[in-house]
Amino acid sequence: MRPVRTAGAGLLLLSVVVLWPAIPGAQSGRAMAVDDLIGAVRVAEPQLSPGGRTVVYVRTTTDLKSGRRNADLWAVPAEGGAAKELIGGDKSENTPRWSPSGKQLAFISTRDGDPQVFVADADGSSVRRITELAKGVQPPLIFSPDGTRIAFVSDVYPECADEACNKRRKDEIEKNPVKARRLTRLLSRHWDEWRENVRHHVMIADLQSKRVVDVTPGDFDSPPGQAEDNAIAFSPDGKELAFVSNREGNDREAWTTNNDVFLVPATGGAAKKLTPGAGADNQPVFSADGSTIFVRAQRRGNFESDRWYLDAYDRARGTKRVVFESPDLSVGDYALSADGSAIWFVAGEQGRENLYTVPAAGGTPKRIAEGGAISAPSPGSGFVVYSKSSMTMPPQVFRISSTGSGEKALTTENEALTREVAFTAVESRTVKGSGGAAVQYWLVRPPNFDASRKYPVVFLIHGGPQGAWEDAWSTRWNPSLWAAQGWVIAAPNPRGSTGFGQKFVDEISTDWGGKVMGDIDAVVNDVARLPFTDSTRMGIAGASYGGYAVNWILGHSNRFKAAVTHDGVFNLESMSMATEELWFTEWEFGGPPWSSKAREQFLQWSPHLFAQNIKTPTLIITNEQDFRVPVDQGLQMFTVLRRNGVAAEALVFPDEGHWVLGANNSRAWHEAVFGWMAKYLK
Repeated sequence: MRPVRTAGAGLLLLSVVVLWPAIPGAQSGRAMAVDDLIGAVRVAEPQLSPGGRTVVYVRTTTDLKSGRRNADLWAVPAEGGAAKELIGGDKSENTPRWSPSGKQLAFISTRDGDPQVFVADADGSSVRRITELAKGVQPPLIFSPDGTRIAFVSDVYPECADEACNKRRKDEIEKNPVKARRLTRLLSRHWDEWRENVRHHVMIADLQSKRVVDVTPGDFDSPPGQAEDNAIAFSPDGKELAFVSNREGNDREAWTTNNDVFLVPATGGAAKKLTPGAGADNQPVFSADGSTIFVRAQRRGNFESDRWYLDAYDRARGTKRVVFESPDLSVGDYALSADGSAIWFVAGEQGRENLYTVPAAGGTPKRIAEGGAISAPSPGSGFVVYSKSSMTMPPQVFRISSTGSGEKALTTENEALTREVAFTAVESRTVKGSGGAAVQYWLVRPPNFDASRKYPVVFLIHGGPQGAWEDAWSTRWNPSLWAAQGWVIAAPNPRGSTGFGQKFVDEISTDWGGKVMGDIDAVVNDVARLPFTDSTRMGIAGASYGGYAVNWILGHSNRFKAAVTHDGVFNLESMSMATEELWFTEWEFGGPPWSSKAREQFLQWSPHLFAQNIKTPTLIITNEQDFRVPVDQGLQMFTVLRRNGVAAEALVFPDEGHWVLGANNSRAWHEAVFGWMAKYLK
C-alpha cells in the first residue's frame, strides 16, 4: 500500500512546459459564467453529402429559463459560407444521414412523439415519416446502397414475433398498476435505464411500403448497449447487413466484452459470425467492392480499455490482416476515403485527439490534423470534414485538405462567446511520476491572470480510470469554467490515462491506489511550487474513478482544504456486486468479488477502510439513476463523514445517472460545487 505523499519525497520532479497560443480576445474580456456553458450552442454529427458540396450537422440550443434543449439540422457549404437551418421546429431532430444519391436525408425526430425515422428531400422539404414503432427508434441509421431502404435500431420484447405484439406488450405494461420489476438475467439495467424485458434489434424499413423487418430476432441485444453508434453496415450490393452483437449467453453479457460482428441477409435469416477471438469487435465497414470488411477490434477479452486496432477481413480467402501495428495508437472514429484507398481515423495522443490517414491496404499512419479534440471524420474528394473543439472553443465543423493544409472552420457558432469571454492559454506540462514515468498535465490559469498574485489551486482528477483530460470542450467538467472562479486549475493524466501508449493504460489495473497516486502527487507537488500558486489553499475534485481517487487521497492526506467527489467509488467490495458491467470490476480487481485476488484488492485499495482518517471538508454528489456507481457509494461516504464529525454535505439528483445532463440540474450542480470550493479556498 502506498499512501499519497504530502510533500516532495525524494522524487526528482522535472517539468517540461508547452504553452499553446491564446485564442483571440484572451485576457481581455469577462470571466466565463455557468450560463455560458449551459447556453453554448452544441454542434455535432457533421455529415458530408455524397457529392462533397454540403455538410449537414446537428445544432442544439438550450433555453436558459426552462432548461429545455432542442436539436435541429443545419447545413453549411463544404467550401465555406453561411450556415442555414435545414430541418427545424420545436421538436428535436438528430442522426442525419445522406442517401447514396445525395437527394434525400434521413433523420430521427420526436416531432410526433416517440423518436421515429423520417426522410426529407435534400433541401429539407417534403418531410415524411417512415416508421411508427411502439418503442421508437435509435441510432445507428444508414441507407441501403440503392437508397430504397433504411436500417436502424429499435427496442423490442424478444418474445414478440411482430410489431402488433410489441404494441400490445407495451400497453399491458403501462396499464398494469403493479410496477414491480422481474429480473431473469444480469445486465437488466444499464447506465441509467432498466432493461429487464427488452432488447435492441436491427430493423430494415422499405421507404415506399414502410414495411419494417426485424433482421436480428431473438433474446440478444443487437447491437449491445456499449457498442458504437456505427454498429451496422450494408454490403455494397445491399444483400447483406453487418451488425454487432454479444451472443455469449444471457448472463455472460454482464461479464464479457466479446462483441462480435455478424452478417445476416438483408431480407432476414440466419446470422453468421465474422470475427473470432475474445476481444470486442465493432464498427464494420465494407470496402467499395465488398471484398473486404474492416472492423475496429480489441485483442484481450473483458478489458474494455484495451487498444483498438483496425482489422481487415478478406471475404474470399477467409483471412484477416491488421491495417497497422505501429505506432501505438488506439483507433477511434474512422471512415473510408471517397475512393476507398485510405482510411481516416481519430486517435488520442498526448492529451489530444488527432486526425490520421493510413492506406487501406496497410502501412504507417500519417497525422493530418492536430487537436484539440477531433471527432467524426467525414472524407470527401481531396479533403475531409470533422468536428473539432478545445478547452477554449466549443465544437465546430472544420475542413482540411487531404495533405493537411488549409484547415478552416466551416461553422461559427458561439463566436460571441469566444470573443467576449476571457479564456486563457492552456499549458501542457510534464513531470516525473512514479518510477520516473513522464506524466502530462494541463494547467489553466484564471482570466486576467496577474503573475504577482498567489492563487488557490484545484486539481481535477479524471474518471475511467482509463480516460484522459484532453484539450477538449466539456459540457460537464469544463476546466476553463473552473478557472473562471479565480483558481488555477491542474488536470493530470496519470497512470491509466489513454493516449500515452497501452502500457501506460494497463498500469492502473489491480493498482488503483498505487503508481497512479504517485503520479498525481508529483503533479500536486509541481504545481504547489509555482510562484503564483498558494499551496495552503488547494482543493481536489473528481468523478467516477476520479471520485474514487479523491476518496482515497482524503484518507491518506490532509493537504487539501476542500474536496468534491461526484459518483465516486467508496467501497470496492459492495460496488463490485452492485454495478452492472461486471467485466469492468472483474478485470480491474483480478476476478469476481469472491476470488482471493479481488478480496486482496478490496483490502488494499478500498477508500472506505481508511475513511476514519478523513478530515477534509467534502461535498459528495450521487445520483439515483446511476447504475455504474450506484447511489449507495456516495451515501456510505456521507454517513461515515457525518458520523465522524467531518464537514460534509451530499447532493443527490433523483433524475440523473452517472452524469448530470439536465440544464437546470447542471446549474444547480455548478452552483453547489463552486460554492463549496469557494467557502474553503477563500
